[in-house]
Amino acid sequence: MTDTALTPPKSRLIDLPRGAEAEDAPEMQYVLTALENHKREGLELAVKARWIAMTIFAIFVVSVHPHFEVTYHIGIMALLCLNGWFIQRVGRVGRSRLELFLIFMDLFLMTLGMVGPNPLSVDAMPLAMQYRFDNFLYFFVILAVGTMAYSWRTVIAIGVWTFVMWLGATALSWWFTTPTPGLTEAAVEAFGADSNLLKFLDPNSYVLQLRIQEVIVFLIVAITLGVSARRTNTLLLNNAGLERERANLSRYFSPNVVEQLSQNDEPLKQVKIQNVAVLFIDIIGFTRLASGRDPHQVIALLRGFHGRMEREVFRHNGTLDKYLGDGLMATFGTPSAGERDASNALDCALAMQESLAIWNRERRRMGEPEIQAGIGIHFGETLLGDIGANRLEYAVIGTAVNVAARLEEMTRRLKTPIAMSDALRLQAQLEQPNFDLTHGFECHPDQEVRGLDETMKVWAQR
Repeated sequence: MTDTALTPPKSRLIDLPRGAEAEDAPEMQYVLTALENHKREGLELAVKARWIAMTIFAIFVVSVHPHFEVTYHIGIMALLCLNGWFIQRVGRVGRSRLELFLIFMDLFLMTLGMVGPNPLSVDAMPLAMQYRFDNFLYFFVILAVGTMAYSWRTVIAIGVWTFVMWLGATALSWWFTTPTPGLTEAAVEAFGADSNLLKFLDPNSYVLQLRIQEVIVFLIVAITLGVSARRTNTLLLNNAGLERERANLSRYFSPNVVEQLSQNDEPLKQVKIQNVAVLFIDIIGFTRLASGRDPHQVIALLRGFHGRMEREVFRHNGTLDKYLGDGLMATFGTPSAGERDASNALDCALAMQESLAIWNRERRRMGEPEIQAGIGIHFGETLLGDIGANRLEYAVIGTAVNVAARLEEMTRRLKTPIAMSDALRLQAQLEQPNFDLTHGFECHPDQEVRGLDETMKVWAQR
């Protein structure tokens, strides 16, 4: 379609959002691609609107003037519908001279049908009378439909072309047409030579001041709609750019952090102390599993593992803090505390094991070794905030993080897939007082945790 807003950057026809430089144009291709479907749908909608409008006009004309001569005007409307179909067929994103020509033909057919004499008419009506039927209003339909599909430049071009065509057709008609004898004389006799009524009721008069007025108004409306279309296009570009930025953020941050970042004008600079549930998961025996394998197979294995575990973290309202080689760290209750942070961490750990079990069944069918993972979960006080200078990272640090990591290591010694601290169990019990959250877990009291002076109670999944 003729939408110069979607032309390649080198043509300098793209209206980049305010603040964007020419060298940023390659990045704008994401934005332009996002707009392509929107513009294509607009073109299809414009063609459908044209067919509906022309059908309504044809029915109206036949009902008002049920004579054979209206066949000429219905034929013009049919040609306009056919031309609209051609425009839809040849329309594409970027500059299209053929489509511009077809749009020009739209206006030419409209002008011909309204100004030119009807070859099927038997009435000896002066050609100037054609202008008394206010047919020019139909040009506004073409203009309105054009705003659905074309760029702001094309909308303004429709206004300029109509301005030139209509005045040109009026001038040619006025210059070459011979007035019908007797009509002007009869009007002078009826109204008087100096009467203002004569200027408007003389059948041979073109009332040029009205012809000029209507095209000037049309041109003003076209320019106004063009400017409005440009502002709308800029808004769409900016919104698409924001969606691109949000999509890029979601590749590095979990959805709840992206949501928090998108709603704040400033980075998450405020440092705060907050109780958070922390989860660590790690593949058991990964070094042995990866040894002797092709590096590409190892990367594919890690991607499959990380993808499944990440999905469970997000599904349980967690934040993916970081990948740790063959494992990852997730937090629940960041950047804002929730009502089920400890419960979500426990549910996520159980769901991770279920996801691994499903994956292992697939791996067994393919003759691949099973993947075993250890999970450590703890609830406690942490320090939250941005770290870094220019490149910021949202960090969760504190003893609770270290304890969760030690619990994950402890799964080997306890021979369990999940090691849960008693602090997390107590918090989850407060969140869900009607459920026995220790079902399927075995208590191991007085467990020494590296880095802590005191022993702690640990619950291990059977």
